[in-house]
Amino acid sequence: MTAPSDRDRTPLTRDFFDRPVLDVAPDLLGRTLVRMTPDGPIEVRLTEVEAYAGDADPGSHAYRGRTARNSSMFGPPGHAYVYFIYGMWFSLNLVCGPEGTASGVLLRAGEIIVGSELAHKRRPTARRESDLAKGPARLATALDVDRSLNGTDLCGGRPDAPLSVLAGTPVAPERIHSGPRTGVGGEGAAHPWRFWVEGDPTVSPYRAHVPRRRRTSGA
Repeated sequence: MTAPSDRDRTPLTRDFFDRPVLDVAPDLLGRTLVRMTPDGPIEVRLTEVEAYAGDADPGSHAYRGRTARNSSMFGPPGHAYVYFIYGMWFSLNLVCGPEGTASGVLLRAGEIIVGSELAHKRRPTARRESDLAKGPARLATALDVDRSLNGTDLCGGRPDAPLSVLAGTPVAPERIHSGPRTGVGGEGAAHPWRFWVEGDPTVSPYRAHVPRRRRTSGA
């Protein structure tokens, strides 16, 4: 972990995101995600992400083509894709690769380094600081992320932008581990496209995909 003064405050450009998703995903670790809320900024040092490769990836929302729900994934790189899951939670993804490829990186976890008091208001049940953004739903909740931020440009250069990513302190390659993505089944289950900072307490636990049981009607 680095001191706040050692973190690079340079905003990441669109060129950073305009690369293959498997290059962008591990390179996001250690970067600083900034969420400007009406109450002030919340900043997160990213520690866990997952890559999704559009129509080449059975685990991706864009695997079967463009829909109203996933249309932001097909837009220019450096934009947000926010979706609602299980009728309860939001998840935040960063679109990358050339426009039209629909690849993106799911932000799974991070360390709140600025605005922890604001994050605690959103996540009052968190017992430890390391739990505030430990998992994609918790991260989105702590940062007050919902569908209103879907399609937000993270590279517009505005200091008051609702979402942006700063250079931060990239993680050394030897500290980055990879493995199967959490909860992904089918053909994409074995892809080692989850990346995390080894030993970091904010990284969420891995959970394999569990098929949902079909409901049967009563007699």
